[in-house]
Amino acid sequence: MVLRIPTRRVLADDVYEQIRALIMSDGMKPGARVNIDELARQLEVSPTPVREALARLESEELVSRLPLRGYRVTDLLNRKQVDDLYALRLLLEPPSAALAAGRMTPENIRLIEEELATCPAAPADNAYDDYKNLTAHDQRLHELILRIAGNEAVLQSFAKTHCHLHLFRLNFQQPFGVQTITEHRAIVDALIARDEVAASAAMAAHLEVARSRLLDRM
Repeated sequence: MVLRIPTRRVLADDVYEQIRALIMSDGMKPGARVNIDELARQLEVSPTPVREALARLESEELVSRLPLRGYRVTDLLNRKQVDDLYALRLLLEPPSAALAAGRMTPENIRLIEEELATCPAAPADNAYDDYKNLTAHDQRLHELILRIAGNEAVLQSFAKTHCHLHLFRLNFQQPFGVQTITEHRAIVDALIARDEVAASAAMAAHLEVARSRLLDRM
């Protein structure tokens, strides 16, 4: 028997994706008030799935609730917040990469190679969908390395920063894919070689370059 997804769930997910895309691609400006009724009219839906979508987006820190006044799009990270975010990642991820290198098994190697293969080259252009796919790959790879490292507290701390969502908004339409793919390859090569020192260094270099690349444009 084929199980069908309820129509209401499909609608709610679709509305969520559409509003999320507007926020991530600057279609809804940082700091802007969200007019639920107007957004519902634009998307040709009732206000209910819009409210449900906004509640999900609030949990991702892409919108914030204003007491008695609805929602607003959250502001972009400023220079200090970006610097602080990368400082945290530099504390957590290079040591985790070293731990992951020491825990590489044939199964872990297979998983990490498969993830790298999902994005073998940078997107041809900077369309939203292309950039979304590259960013999703980046998030999956980093989370996979943290899972292999085996520290659940670090993995949860990483997830709670929503760093890939915030950095997506800052980076959108700014080409960076070629460098990211090259840096990922260096990290994965060190992991597969079970070289803990090289894995830590490659992760640190990746994060330092990403931070400098971003701050240089702010």
